[in-house]
Amino acid sequence: MKRQIVLFALVAVLIPFFPAFAAEPPGKVWKIGNLVSSTPSVNAPRDEALRQRLRELGYEEGKNIVMEYKYAEGKVDRLPQLARELVEEKPDVIVVGGTAVAVAAKKATSTIPIVVAGAGDLVEAGLIKSFMYPGGNVTGVARMSADFFGARLKLIKEILPKATEVASLSNPKTPDHDQRLRDAELGARALGLRFQSVKAHNANELDGAVGAAAKGGANALFVMTDALFNSHVSQIAQSAIKNRLPAVYDRTNFVEAGGLMSYGVNLPDLSRRAAEYVDQILRGAKPADLTLLQSMRFDLSINLKTADQIGVTIPPEIVQRAIKVIK
Repeated sequence: MKRQIVLFALVAVLIPFFPAFAAEPPGKVWKIGNLVSSTPSVNAPRDEALRQRLRELGYEEGKNIVMEYKYAEGKVDRLPQLARELVEEKPDVIVVGGTAVAVAAKKATSTIPIVVAGAGDLVEAGLIKSFMYPGGNVTGVARMSADFFGARLKLIKEILPKATEVASLSNPKTPDHDQRLRDAELGARALGLRFQSVKAHNANELDGAVGAAAKGGANALFVMTDALFNSHVSQIAQSAIKNRLPAVYDRTNFVEAGGLMSYGVNLPDLSRRAAEYVDQILRGAKPADLTLLQSMRFDLSINLKTADQIGVTIPPEIVQRAIKVIK
């Protein structure tokens, strides 16, 4: 029987529950800005989860909130300009997902509250002072830790017990790139795996980077979380298949595009939690005082069709743990 893999780790305390009524007098309309690295279609599940939770908290579009969106369409270099444009619209709060997006928003404003719906190490990225006391205009939900990398790497060893070397695919433009790379390397070496790194700064370098991993002797590919990669899921997944390289990703849409396996946070769940931060801020809370959560639900997805294509056998006990299996 399939089951969900759930991890709920509090950094400090849970967000308290508030009744669903507006803090302002009737007639107040809040403007919520959304800065997104991907496309509307890719981000649709997260957008809907945010809106749904806001409705549950008493906020309805066309009644007391207006939602403004800026999509980078996978062109990460556009984020700074889009962030500035969004700030010019004077939203009451800005919702972002991903470290690069959060950095762009933070550079565009130091006064408008920014709620992060999932990102890497916000302290390392210079966005907050600490998880307990953010101290600025950024708060929200973090999504990654070294333990998370270790869990994904362990899956590689479970399906490829004879593997001796893993390659990571990363983007040096990611704000906390170096720390992520160190965490991944530590996780790999703890499992007795040699570690190599291949890098892609843009979409044109993706195929070459994946090919270099295979030529370099890697038995598997570990794809880092990155805004660029999340906008080119099919290209990366198909490149891994072409090179017969088993790859583990951070989100289900890679698996839906042909990726072998993903293990990562449930992104709509992060957006729902972000809505709760938005609610508190609209009621008068200051981002500087709102403790960040590292509260995550981890989902495992597997593509057995891809496994057959590249000659990999997924043990039945791992398949049983998956919430989604493509045959």
